[in-house]
Amino acid sequence: MSIEVVPYSAEWEGRFRIVEAQLSDALTGLAVEAIEHVGSTAVPGLAAKPILDIDVIVPGDGTRPVISALEGIGYRHRGSLGLDGREALHAPDDGIPRHVYVCVAGTLHVRNHLAVRDALRRDTSLRDRYGAIKTALAADPGMDIDSYLAGKSDVLQEVLAASDLTEAEKDEIYRLNTGG
Repeated sequence: MSIEVVPYSAEWEGRFRIVEAQLSDALTGLAVEAIEHVGSTAVPGLAAKPILDIDVIVPGDGTRPVISALEGIGYRHRGSLGLDGREALHAPDDGIPRHVYVCVAGTLHVRNHLAVRDALRRDTSLRDRYGAIKTALAADPGMDIDSYLAGKSDVLQEVLAASDLTEAEKDEIYRLNTGG
C-alpha cells in the first residue's frame, strides 16, 4: 500500500468546516470542549495525505455519550487502537475523507496534535522541511505507514522541541511514532 502525499489544498479548511458543522449538530447538548482540525491538512501550505484529522475533545467522562451520538449519524466506533484517552471512529463515506477521534481533554494525544499543528503554523521553514520529508518518504513506492511514521519522527521531535511538552512526553511521542 503506497502513501499519498499531495500539495496543500485550500479546500481542506472548507471541508473541515462542513464536517465540524455536522459534528456540532450531532453533539448538541453533550459535553464537548472543542472540535479541532489537526494534522497536516490543518496547516496552510503543508503537503499532506488528503485526509482530514479531527479531534472531538471531551472531558474525561464524556467519551461514551459522544461516541453514541456519532454512531447515530453513521460513524462506526473502532476502539482506542492502543492509545489511552482516544477513541477512533470510521466516518461515513460522504465524499470527505477523514479520521475522527474522540479525545479526552488534556491527554498527551491531544496536546501532541495541537502542539505540532500550532508549531508548523508558526514556523514556515520548519513546515517546509516537514513537507519535503513527507513528500520524499511518500515517493518511495514500497513505503508502508509504519516506516512513513518512523521516517517523520526526527523532524517531529524538532517541532515538539518548541512546545510545552515535557521531555518525558516528547520521548513517549517519539517511542509511539517509531514503534520503539
